[in-house]
Amino acid sequence: MTEYASDLLRLLSSRGYIHQVTDPAALDALASKQVVPVYIGFDATAPSLHVGNLVSIMLLRRVQQAGHKPIVIMGGGTTKIGDPSGKDEVRKLLDDDGIAANIASIRRAFEQLLVFGDGPTDAVMVNNDEWLSKLGYIELLRDVGRHFTINRMLTFDSVKLRLEREQPLTFLEFNYMILQAYDFLELSRRYGCRAQMGGSDQWGNIVNGVELARRIDGTEVFGVTTPLITKADGSKMGKSVSGAVWLNEDQLSHYDYWQFWRNTDDRDVGRFLRLFTDLPLDEVARLEALEGAEINEAKKILADAATAMCRGNTAAVEAAETARRTFEEGESGASLPSTTVDMPTIPLIDALVALGFATSKGEARRLIKGGGARINGEKIADEAYVIVMGSETIRLSAGKKLHGLLVPA
Repeated sequence: MTEYASDLLRLLSSRGYIHQVTDPAALDALASKQVVPVYIGFDATAPSLHVGNLVSIMLLRRVQQAGHKPIVIMGGGTTKIGDPSGKDEVRKLLDDDGIAANIASIRRAFEQLLVFGDGPTDAVMVNNDEWLSKLGYIELLRDVGRHFTINRMLTFDSVKLRLEREQPLTFLEFNYMILQAYDFLELSRRYGCRAQMGGSDQWGNIVNGVELARRIDGTEVFGVTTPLITKADGSKMGKSVSGAVWLNEDQLSHYDYWQFWRNTDDRDVGRFLRLFTDLPLDEVARLEALEGAEINEAKKILADAATAMCRGNTAAVEAAETARRTFEEGESGASLPSTTVDMPTIPLIDALVALGFATSKGEARRLIKGGGARINGEKIADEAYVIVMGSETIRLSAGKKLHGLLVPA
């Protein structure tokens, strides 16, 4: 592990965030002598970010913990175009009202993890539509576009992947990397921003911004990327059996959020504790060394800490208690996901879809056929089974880990 002098890079390195740095020695020296404003950009394509975005938010939290200034850039402008990085197809475009509503909703997650204000290390949230919407196209081509070559842009993984798969990459999306580089230039001018951070898939975009600031303003800025965060089984962070693991409560219940972390693979426990909690590293080392059944206690600690950080202490306590009652006592906890049934009956297939345990009726049929559906603990193997709703709430389970409630209207 590289030895750093600054609290910032030491903290990031010790907890496993660093993959690439454009000029480690220079950034380390800068962070040792002054407050460094650091930005990460987030597009507003949905009302909530998901767990796959959490490592970037945690990066900004670490920046603030190390005494530096986090800048959250909401891509009100770039969301209108769409980032091709990691995408296989053209993204649906949103209008201004939809983007504004998403930004307002997304901000709540950041307020749980960062301290916002006017102080030198307080976080700020900025919408890049403030400057991108005012750009003249001819001026952009003349002043910024001339610093980019098509030859080099075609070498970026985000572009190569789409072209190799013979999937469409629109000219609109091709401009995204130019606008992201311009964001860095603008933030350098407005906020004295000296570093951009992001996932490893953003390396090419970040380097573009570093070079653009140097060429146009002669300013030295830096880029830092994190490793691609995947689970031990190779799957991407942010997904669960029943869909995306959203950060906002109105998109995913506290219980389901807690349960996502509780279901962490044994091999990921130590890494996730370092990345997604504030637990001291010596405590993380102790927990990840546990074996056998004891590792389950480490998973509960991870779930408690990660849920408390993103949803608050009360949510973590309630979710943990719901899990205890559900799995240890077989009761129906009040925090389980639920859906109200306003009819006397409901097909089991429809109930599984309504609770989000299956994304389609076909998937629900396969779940039932495979023996994964239970009503109040009793396995149901009949794909045509119809649930009769009385006056009592019914507990529906999918497999061993997903539980929900059907509540009579």
